[in-house]
Amino acid sequence: MNRTLAAAALAALMFPATAMAQDRVASGDVVAPLQARLHALDADPERAPLAAYERLRARQALDALAAARGSQPRADARQVAEWRVETAEIAAATELARREIDRLDRERSELLVEASRQDAARARAEAERLRIQARIQAEEAERLRLEAEMESGARQRAEGALDDVASAQAARLRAAREREAALRRQEAELLKSLEEDPR
Repeated sequence: MNRTLAAAALAALMFPATAMAQDRVASGDVVAPLQARLHALDADPERAPLAAYERLRARQALDALAAARGSQPRADARQVAEWRVETAEIAAATELARREIDRLDRERSELLVEASRQDAARARAEAERLRIQARIQAEEAERLRLEAEMESGARQRAEGALDDVASAQAARLRAAREREAALRRQEAELLKSLEEDPR
């Protein structure tokens, strides 16, 4: 009888220790994968500096899960810890994506400025070509005019042709200069927007 009582007392004393050990094992089985995910987040050089607050909350939730006792508190703590770790992962990924978007926006603005500069350079080259062409045509027109003066009968026709050529070239030259001025304004506006928004 005494042996039976002693065995029962020993079993009663050992039961809480066994239950606590099982709690620790079960808790460890749940905590380890979540800790591994958080560690992977910390070890990633791109994501490590991001979402610091969310990662702190996730660590606190993991500590609470490791300390939880009893099936229901442990289940609640596990759910919170999973949410916190997932939130930290999403926050880091979101911030990383936002930084990439900012980088692409800056790159796009730089490409637009460069394209505007190239357009302005092409417009300047075209304006210069038209200016030279207009000068050549003006010289040719002057030569024709002098020749036409020698022939009084053809003078009126030659002057009419010269006026048409000169006005057409002047119109093209004006258009080229207006395009060059517009491109310069566009380039200045793009540079100003880059200076005001240096993301």
